Amino acid sequence: MVLKGSSLRQTLAVVLVLSVFALVQAEDPYRFFNWNVTYGDIYPLGVRQQGILINGQFPGPDLYSVTNDNLIINVYNNLDEPFILSWNGMQQRRNSYEDGVYGTTCPIPPGKNFTYILQAKDQIGTFYYFPSLAFHKAAGGFGGIRILSRPRIPVPFPDPAGDFTVLIGDWFKTDHKKLQAKLDRGHKLPFPDGILINGHGPNGAFFTVEQGKTYRFRISNVGLQNSLNFRIQGHKMKLVEVEGTHTVQTMYESLDVHVGQSYSVLVTMDQSAQDFYIVASTRFTDKILTTTATLHYSNSNKALSGPIPGGPTDQINWSLNQARSIRTNLTASGPRPNPQGSYHYGLINITRTIKLVSSADQVKGKQRYAVNSVSFIPADTPLKLADYFKIGGVFRVGSISDKPTGQNMYLDTSVMGADFRAFVEIVFENHESIVQSWHIDGYAFWVVGMDGGLWTPDSRKEYNLRDAVSRSTTQVYPRSWTAIYMALDNVGMWNVRTEFWARQYLGQQFYLRVYSPVNSPRDEYPIPKNALLCGRAQGKSTRPL
Repeated sequence: MVLKGSSLRQTLAVVLVLSVFALVQAEDPYRFFNWNVTYGDIYPLGVRQQGILINGQFPGPDLYSVTNDNLIINVYNNLDEPFILSWNGMQQRRNSYEDGVYGTTCPIPPGKNFTYILQAKDQIGTFYYFPSLAFHKAAGGFGGIRILSRPRIPVPFPDPAGDFTVLIGDWFKTDHKKLQAKLDRGHKLPFPDGILINGHGPNGAFFTVEQGKTYRFRISNVGLQNSLNFRIQGHKMKLVEVEGTHTVQTMYESLDVHVGQSYSVLVTMDQSAQDFYIVASTRFTDKILTTTATLHYSNSNKALSGPIPGGPTDQINWSLNQARSIRTNLTASGPRPNPQGSYHYGLINITRTIKLVSSADQVKGKQRYAVNSVSFIPADTPLKLADYFKIGGVFRVGSISDKPTGQNMYLDTSVMGADFRAFVEIVFENHESIVQSWHIDGYAFWVVGMDGGLWTPDSRKEYNLRDAVSRSTTQVYPRSWTAIYMALDNVGMWNVRTEFWARQYLGQQFYLRVYSPVNSPRDEYPIPKNALLCGRAQGKSTRPL
């Protein structure tokens, strides 16, 4: 791609600065990416749609990294509207400016570019990126992220013969702008039209393997609202990693993957030489949507045959028991050589309990969703920039309570304050009849408990305080609760949201401002030199480039 004018100067300046730092400070390795974001025709369910492509691809290219690598991603927005990419599960240590949601990052204007400067600091595992602005996620623009362990760090399983990204998710045939307009008019979205596997409808995706070998499948639910069950005909899956945590290696015939979640499984090709169905189907829905892909043995002499293997449909207890069975491998190394179990989260005193209750209602005749009665509305300036430049009137810390208030739903730019290095318990309580899926940017947390009914302090007796899985997205079952522990060790402005994307768009989110009074790069990096400035931050200066 040819760069011109200010884009070329900006890119060269960023590269020059980074190169100098790398030489002087012997920093961790750098990886450079150029991504061109465009519209393009796609046909995932057999009809032409306007999709969002990255370098001409739908889904976008995988983002490869090794622990602690610096990722320099130059994104060119060739759409006719602003655009942002976010990095689901990447923690952006000390650097929420790069998180890629509107509360932290200005959108890239049409026809312009922006260079994200990320670091896979102290992370391994399976994640994904996606467009976070407007309703772009319904048009594509998403792709897999894989962060490999450093060569000297032991991994608790042999190297697989291959490593596949598997992006599953529900999909609408309707154009994303029409879906957004429907939400803006205050209406709910209809039921999705189908399920995609790597951007393809039924039997469109193809995975070629060799008989007798073992492969890794990195499965992420990048959809808009539905939990999906994933299975492979005639094969069992050994779970080995969940969103950056090596797990106890348990065998499953199928896995529930709730929206926003990521899993890694190992599958051994131990069957006769033929083709097999890979299946994803909706969970907890009246109408069951199902799609398939093909697992093709390279020496196959038999095409797909037999009925598509069925999976669980509406069984809550089945899913709950499976979720409880997913535990951390305490003896395995994570991104560092020390065992994952060396951090004894269950022995740390809780400094604060936060209880979050979601709700659905109408405000001024339009459908809205809320957390603790507050339905989030975006400000005219990214909250992190307003905080940095001390621009008054953009938001108020404490504009959302850390407990349900019982008030009627109302609109506000909700920001909850929290202290750096606090250790908090967060309880998600779901009074509704759907499965909820919650994500917290900037963090991984321990899922210590989940059960039906209402949470009470006595519920702590059920907590797993030894080997709960650490992840960044958790489900909350209908009329149930889920409790997490989280160490607030990452200063910044962090989005807490539902992964049910229409609900997120209509207010079921807020920002957690983790604050340190010490103005030091040991706690938080300064604003990026190339940060885009918008809203009331326009005309301000960052730092000399």
